[in-house]
Amino acid sequence: MRGKIKILRMEENIKSPYIQPFSVFYEEGGKEKRWDCVKTHDSVACILYHTEKKALVLVKQFRPAVYVNDQKSDGFTYEMCAGILDKNESEEQTMREEILEECGYDVPLLGIERLFTFYTGVGFSGSKQTLFFAQIDESMKKNSGGGVHNEQIEIFYLPVSQAKAFMHDESKPKTGITMFAIMWLFERYKF
Repeated sequence: MRGKIKILRMEENIKSPYIQPFSVFYEEGGKEKRWDCVKTHDSVACILYHTEKKALVLVKQFRPAVYVNDQKSDGFTYEMCAGILDKNESEEQTMREEILEECGYDVPLLGIERLFTFYTGVGFSGSKQTLFFAQIDESMKKNSGGGVHNEQIEIFYLPVSQAKAFMHDESKPKTGITMFAIMWLFERYKF
């Protein structure tokens, strides 16, 4: 699925549909201060639990920022299924579409449980992410997943029996919210 990664070039990008850098000037404690920020889209993510496989369903994909900032990394990270809110759709509908596109499972809207919203990137973007939970099984499988357009997403089934070891395995790059998802799953289901 994936080929060898080769960085061709890096250049300044100030006209992106995904991020907009800006500086904030403010006063705190009588002193004028400046903070550089990036406006980004809010997003959604889902803790997907496959009931038949007794596994957490993650996606593995190349993240250029990880690759260029960590010379020891191949740039591939393990994450929950997620997506940005860049269309005029509800968070639930966006999450449903992302599950189908990235993982290939068609989950009814009523099967997607909203958990809570939290802030991400508080030091530079302050965007919000809403976390969901859904249970899936093979009867919901509609396609092979993998993303759309130029996305190259691998589905990764993490057996619950291996989840705690995975969480502490630093050779498997993962996001903080992915680690939280593992802990949340253990708290909810008392495995």
